[in-house]
Amino acid sequence: MTREFDEALPTPPDLFGMPGYLARRLYQAYTAYWGKHVDPVLTGPQFSVMTAVRMFPGSDQGSMAGAVALDNSTMADLARRLELRGLLARIPDTSDGRRKLLYLSPEGETVLDKVTARVTALKGPLLSPLSEDEQVEFIGTLQRVAEHWERLAGN
Repeated sequence: MTREFDEALPTPPDLFGMPGYLARRLYQAYTAYWGKHVDPVLTGPQFSVMTAVRMFPGSDQGSMAGAVALDNSTMADLARRLELRGLLARIPDTSDGRRKLLYLSPEGETVLDKVTARVTALKGPLLSPLSEDEQVEFIGTLQRVAEHWERLAGN
């Protein structure tokens, strides 16, 4: 039997029992939904960094990376991109010029305010198949699993 090249294939049933596959699927769908309803340029990880910088202004990049579950090289690249867009200031630490201290720029504050409202609004549509109690349980379960997987990975 020959298939057309663009014909969608069904998902192999074995994948539905694999948590990594399902986590990736969730993340891909979330990223696509984010791009349509939050911001097509600002990414979820960038939003996380900006949120953490607002909460902990003047913290160093390395500490900030841990706070938002990014590795140091990804954090450095992400912070550089946010700086180039004028959303973040990376200031060399006076006691150690290799360390960069992070601050939101005024433009970053404005963008974060706008985006935060849109991100907050995502919860409703994304979790609408679940009752309020199920939503709380689901978020709690995701947190526990994420923490466990990070421990398993040595993070």
